[in-house]
Amino acid sequence: MSRFIFITGGVVSSLGKGLASAALGALLQARGYKVRLRKLDPYLNLDPGTMSPFQHGEVYVTDDGAETDLDLGHYERFTGVPARRTDNVTTGQIYMNVLSKERRGDYLGATIQVIPHVTDAIKNFVMSDLNDEDFILCEIGGTVGDIESLPFLEAIRQIGNELGRERSLFVHLTLVPYIASAGELKTKPTQHSVKELQSVGIQPDVLLCRAEREVPMDQRRKIGLFCNIRPEAVIAALDVPSIYDVPLSYHAEGFDTEVVRHFGLLNEAQGPDLSTWQRISNTVKNPEGGVKIAIVGKYTRLLDSYKSLAEALTHGGIANRVKVELDWIDSEIFEREDAVHHLEGVHGILVPGGFGERGAEGKVAAVTFARERQIPYFGICFGMQMAVIEAARNLGGIVGAASTEFGPCDQAVVGLLTEWMRGEKREQRSAEGDLGGTMRLGSYKCYLEPGSHVQCIYGDHEISERHRHRYEVNINYKDRLEEAGLRFSGMSPDQQLPEIVELRSHPWFVGVQFHPELKSKPFDPHPLFTSFIAAAIDQSRLV
Repeated sequence: MSRFIFITGGVVSSLGKGLASAALGALLQARGYKVRLRKLDPYLNLDPGTMSPFQHGEVYVTDDGAETDLDLGHYERFTGVPARRTDNVTTGQIYMNVLSKERRGDYLGATIQVIPHVTDAIKNFVMSDLNDEDFILCEIGGTVGDIESLPFLEAIRQIGNELGRERSLFVHLTLVPYIASAGELKTKPTQHSVKELQSVGIQPDVLLCRAEREVPMDQRRKIGLFCNIRPEAVIAALDVPSIYDVPLSYHAEGFDTEVVRHFGLLNEAQGPDLSTWQRISNTVKNPEGGVKIAIVGKYTRLLDSYKSLAEALTHGGIANRVKVELDWIDSEIFEREDAVHHLEGVHGILVPGGFGERGAEGKVAAVTFARERQIPYFGICFGMQMAVIEAARNLGGIVGAASTEFGPCDQAVVGLLTEWMRGEKREQRSAEGDLGGTMRLGSYKCYLEPGSHVQCIYGDHEISERHRHRYEVNINYKDRLEEAGLRFSGMSPDQQLPEIVELRSHPWFVGVQFHPELKSKPFDPHPLFTSFIAAAIDQSRLV
């Protein structure tokens, strides 16, 4: 029997609903339960695929090729449960589904309304594609009181009524700010937020109170009285040194205990085995050294644009028991200044994914610096393409090497990907097509060259990694580039799409067309990040 937990947020955004959902999922897993996590996003976009990283942060890609909200990355990193296309829905998808049915005549002439047609579509999403999970955690995006989220709140209210308290639970995350001049925590924002939630018919069962300091019991009793909640169900969501301390902190505050008590499972539920999270927390708090990694990108003003990347580097540090210091550098700087002024003394250089010409030459300059100075280099997606262009120009003598992404060029070392194989099916795209959902998306197999550096790193000859890109290294330049010293060590099964390149004359120089950061977890770091940080440790000993 599946039980549903709905997580809402109030007062302000960015309080950590995604982390709270992920941490609760991890705690329930630690008690032996099977979980699934989902995100309901109120915005009208069909998905975040065409949204600016500066507005929305990174786009998280699932194995089955869905472009989803970055919170699904938190869900996977904390639980290890692979997210699917059916785990993220937007208002745009809901309305498209409803209107498509209306055009086909599926509603038999009925007048289409928010209730019941839109709310029924939301409920169908929440309840579908399940596999006997014990708990389904559904996070509602946005803030209670936003007009966009009203259909979602109405839908989960209806689900709560239909399932009853035995199978549904409402968690509300709010803010309890500390006013320094008054020297006290203020509960009024939480009271108003709960009142707003109650006005749409939802009574929260558990309150998570985000606070920068301990919430005293008398304050919890006050919140409980005003919000019609037991004081024990008022849980402090305190600031912690690392996000990987969140499950431990929530357990210490009694969050998971209150959840299993609500469902009548307290007596039969086993205590959580938190040894994995304690080990991770101890490693983060007590590193045996440190390395400095420069990330040369174009979205560095909003670090959520590279959320999975930053976490994967942290995971590589955990695997090597070192602290990873990240130096975020806007690649456009290198188009005005010498790279040496910003990269001198770093132990590794990483150029991540990105789109468009802006900052591209700066990324090429970063590649040159890493190659010439023998500094570990990791290029991801666009970072691999810039590494190939740099090698073509400076090692292969192809002076005009460039990408057609930047416009017509004589030496298109990187070009638009127009067709590829997905299993037995041929996918095709055109330059004139829509931008949304038309890239090479999701997991694809890659064959590794025996004896190559990456084959040793993975310890296997066949891998599967997630992609999100529209341009590809031109296979017609492969022989010429290999003669110049660039090894094509990973290829698609049909040998037509270069997936991985490495530099033979360099201690650690790897470029990958896919996004390995999307599959890294603190308890299972990705091998490429583990190896990259290990190489950075070796570099630190030479500096």
